[in-house]
Amino acid sequence: MNNDQTMAAWHSLDADSASQLLDATQRGLSRAEAEQRLERYGPNHLPQKPPTPLWAIVLRQFRSPLIYILALAAIVSVAMGDVKDAAFIMGVLVLNAIIGSYQEWKAEQSSHALKKLLQIHATVQRDGEVTEIDAEGVVPGDVVWLESGNRIPADIRLISAHGLEADESLLTGESLPVTKDANWEGPEATPIADRLNMTYAGSIVTRGRGKGLVVATGSATSVGQLALDVLSDTGGSPPLVERMERFTRAIAIIMLVASAAIGTMGVVLGGYSVGEMFTFAVALAVAAIPEGLPVAMTVALAVATTRMAKHGLIVRRLTAVEGLGSCTLIATDKTGTLTCNEMTIREIHAPDGAVFQVTGEGFIPSGEVLQDGKPASQESGTTLVELARAGVLCNEADLHPHDGTWNWRGDAVDVAFLSLGHKVGCDRERTLDAHPQVNQIPFESEHQFAAVYNRVDDGVSVFVKGGPERVLEMCSEASHANFDRQQLEQTATHMAEQGYRVLALADGHVEEPITPESIPAKPTNLRFLGFVGMIDPLRPGVKEAVKDCADAGVSVSMITGDHRVTALAIARQLGLAEDESQVMTGDELLGKTQEEIAEAVRRVRVFARVAPRQKLDIVEAARSAGHFVAVTGDGVNDAPALRVSNIGVAMGKSGTDVAREAGELVISDDNFATIVSGVEQGRVAYDNIRKVIYLLISTGAAELVLMTLAIATGTPYLPLLPVQILWLNLVTNGIQDVALAFEPNEGGVLKRKPRSPSERIFDQLMIERTVVAALVIGGIGFLTFRWFLPEGATEAQAASARNALLLLLVLFENVHIGNCRSETKSAFSLSPLRSPILLGGTLAAFGIHFIAMHTSLGQSLLGAEPLPLHQWGVLLLLALTILPIMELHKWSWAKRHPQT
Repeated sequence: MNNDQTMAAWHSLDADSASQLLDATQRGLSRAEAEQRLERYGPNHLPQKPPTPLWAIVLRQFRSPLIYILALAAIVSVAMGDVKDAAFIMGVLVLNAIIGSYQEWKAEQSSHALKKLLQIHATVQRDGEVTEIDAEGVVPGDVVWLESGNRIPADIRLISAHGLEADESLLTGESLPVTKDANWEGPEATPIADRLNMTYAGSIVTRGRGKGLVVATGSATSVGQLALDVLSDTGGSPPLVERMERFTRAIAIIMLVASAAIGTMGVVLGGYSVGEMFTFAVALAVAAIPEGLPVAMTVALAVATTRMAKHGLIVRRLTAVEGLGSCTLIATDKTGTLTCNEMTIREIHAPDGAVFQVTGEGFIPSGEVLQDGKPASQESGTTLVELARAGVLCNEADLHPHDGTWNWRGDAVDVAFLSLGHKVGCDRERTLDAHPQVNQIPFESEHQFAAVYNRVDDGVSVFVKGGPERVLEMCSEASHANFDRQQLEQTATHMAEQGYRVLALADGHVEEPITPESIPAKPTNLRFLGFVGMIDPLRPGVKEAVKDCADAGVSVSMITGDHRVTALAIARQLGLAEDESQVMTGDELLGKTQEEIAEAVRRVRVFARVAPRQKLDIVEAARSAGHFVAVTGDGVNDAPALRVSNIGVAMGKSGTDVAREAGELVISDDNFATIVSGVEQGRVAYDNIRKVIYLLISTGAAELVLMTLAIATGTPYLPLLPVQILWLNLVTNGIQDVALAFEPNEGGVLKRKPRSPSERIFDQLMIERTVVAALVIGGIGFLTFRWFLPEGATEAQAASARNALLLLLVLFENVHIGNCRSETKSAFSLSPLRSPILLGGTLAAFGIHFIAMHTSLGQSLLGAEPLPLHQWGVLLLLALTILPIMELHKWSWAKRHPQT
């Protein structure tokens, strides 16, 4: 029977019938069979929007006010009989379309590549082994394991479910999660919302665990048939891009008004014709408008994105690049972010008071159990084996060697117990073979314990692990001669104060038969087996990263659901907190207003035992207090805070799918230290955007100054022709502004305080520096033109003077690019070799103009011509004047603003 045709009826079948219909088993498929089915059914992905065709990308390049202005200038040129200018302008339009189309095409490719990186994963059973694969590789007949936080990769008929709940609001509109029951069966007409034995692609496991049989993938799923692409981006321009576009439009209006005023002055005061000044005013406006800014800004952000990716930071939304560089507070989860999320059992406290130390790191079971620094005695070994047996039986994880490496799946605590079992010779598979499981009580947060019932010898025993207080109240005082509950509770508290996560283990004999109806709410009369102290070690480099954040003026707050004392112990290792006064719990936050929580954020660095809603409240309060907040997290409980933060940073390796979807950035290696690299690259990207703005605005303003001086003084000839202005703006300067976007870190960016999110891009520093540069370049350019223009000059002499002026402005651009490389550092302190792309772009811009001066095409289009060597020397010396003048302004600014 065809999979697509029977999709609606899977819930009406029992698990065995569903398996038979799919020609599969509840132990999963073989890898060979899975490959055949992948060819048959196709990749497991939802219907996708087709990529934008190339012709549409090309047409999009002509939808811009700037293009309309250039086209108008071309039409006017043709009307006036100036075919050369018109041909040049059209050539510029075509070149712009080619470059823009190529860049957008590359962006499309990058987008597809990023979607591949962000694909969800699924845990399946292949050839009898549990393994993790890309969700696209899931096929009908696969057995998939589900646990809290996962996004469900396909439509699945459940085989087993333990406290499994799923958020199916995507399909049903129901806001509450649905509790699943693998044994439920219903008629074919049952609505999707009531099919308790099914989970659907795109839904999220909010609680519990289970496994099931994949019955539909890709477009055959319920969500696929509704054509919902739940993993697609929302689209729209990033806020930074929109802000920059508004800035560009404002500058364009100013420049258009200024160009119109200059054109009017030319007609009224200079005696130029209306047609001549109209064409000139249009060209001048085009030159002054920084139309290259959006492209250069996008390049700067794209460069930062590439650099972040090399450090393990995947950018999902472009604005997050610059935003991360602006953050003033990082609110971070502890487990899996600051720590490795590989619980390691370090200490064991036996009922008789004996203390054992466990060596080894993480889940890999290499190490041994010591007592007083020596291997545990044979007598103690019995106690350890009994405790380890309880830990490996009351367990839902998997830890096994494969191809020379250890692989694990499941809860970190369970895997830690399996690792301990291997160290004392208590292998889970052999132990389960000897003591088959009869029934269980799965762990739930409100119970604070888990229990399993297994056959031991001729009877049934129960094995329990859980919180110390909860397990001790189940134990009988008669189980040990020296059982002292109060003393044991003090021992557990002391272990917790040392930073350990403490669990208690117990076992006991029970009466048969054991049925679901006969299982009590909690076992009683148990024998206490001991405490284990676990620690989740800090990630390598995270302590140094926290210090780097402090140096960069970025505060770090730990927000965790862990016990207060455990959180404080980790915070002390990180240097975040020293004493109890710097720790606040969720209970202490109850009833507080947003203002009170904001005050707490200012003085508290550790929030422990907080609920997901409280984490969101903390982030909102921090934002209201003026912080620009980046939130890190990996779990479902982190998703609300990731959504409401300014910048959401999700863990990509061990994080849940819902957390990754909520974040703008994804850390592929789950290392907090990666965020520091992201902050650095974000600041570099913003610096480069400012550098590009300064270059474009200052050179455009210089041309306005030049033309204003010429017309105001009654100069008989225009210093520059429209085609020459376009050449400067779109060719020579156009190469350098994009190259400037590749400028590397100039150093010291992590020693600066974060910039205010409300800070204006065109601030006082840039205004001052733009005015100085425009006056110098425009003033010297005007004086040079008049120097080369003799009294009573002919048109040929005016063309010669324009040629010299054009070369001077190209040289000014090449020298001025050095001033733009840093707002604070001397141009002489930055080697040109540290930025090969900028050096190459500068040489290319000069080389293109040099070729234009010595070729017939350039000479006919631009009126350019070779100059004698002595004139080259004079013009070069004049161009170099911009360096000491801007150095003087940098020195003056530093004197007036030492804090910057």
